Amino acid sequence: MLYNMYVMDTKLTLRLEDTLIRQAKQEARRRGKSVSQMVSDYFNSLKAGESGKKPILPPVTASLIGILKGSKLSEEDYKKFLREKHR
Repeated sequence: MLYNMYVMDTKLTLRLEDTLIRQAKQEARRRGKSVSQMVSDYFNSLKAGESGKKPILPPVTASLIGILKGSKLSEEDYKKFLREKHR
């Protein structure tokens, strides 16, 4: 995320259950982010939703948008594939 050089970061204290904090830290490590960055991303996504803007997607996710447009595949095709895959 790009920050305006005039934006000042301010500390925010949250009170959460220990298990939720552990899960958040685990998820942040998995994503290669800090918990603060994940919280910031979440609030930014809320703001984007209110303004009608599309949320900023990770590059891999963004590259998949529309990939199946015009495809004749159905949900039943996918279920059949999964059944055969997991025999």
